[in-house]
Formats: sequence, C-alpha cells, structure tokens
Amino acid sequence: MKLQLRFFASLREALGVSQEEITIPTAIKTIADLRVHLTERGNPWAQVLAQGKALRCALNQQMVDPSAPLQENAEVAFFPPVTGG
Repeated sequence: MKLQLRFFASLREALGVSQEEITIPTAIKTIADLRVHLTERGNPWAQVLAQGKALRCALNQQMVDPSAPLQENAEVAFFPPVTGG
C-alpha cells in the first residue's frame, strides 16, 4: 500500500523531513501499526515516534484515532499536540 506521509512542527525538525511517499507491508493496517513500523527505522524515528509520546494524527486531512484503518494512497499526517496560552 502506498501512503503520503507528512510531518509538522517539531516532528519535521527532528526527523529532517516534511513529507515522504512510502510503500508499506500489507500487515500494517492502522495508523498505530504505521507508527510502530516507522520507529523500526531507528533513531531519530524511534525517539520522535516512540509509544507513549503525545502525537496527533490525521488521515486525509481529518483528525483520527491511531486505530483508524489505512487506505491506499492516503495522506497520513503526524504532528505534536498544540498548546496555547
């Protein structure tokens, strides 16, 4: 399955990439699965996308839960939670 990945704010800075097109194995079904797959690239991916780190995600520009199923040619965006004050 092909996906378009986008990384924003501090994630983009830490990873050194703002977007990328990837092909993932068929065993990866959800955004949570994708996150684990990306951490297997090693550092800095493992640090930035580690389980337990607060991240927001969107699928085709809609905010979704990490359990959201992936779709062929989908856009998946990751970004840190936003705080204000």
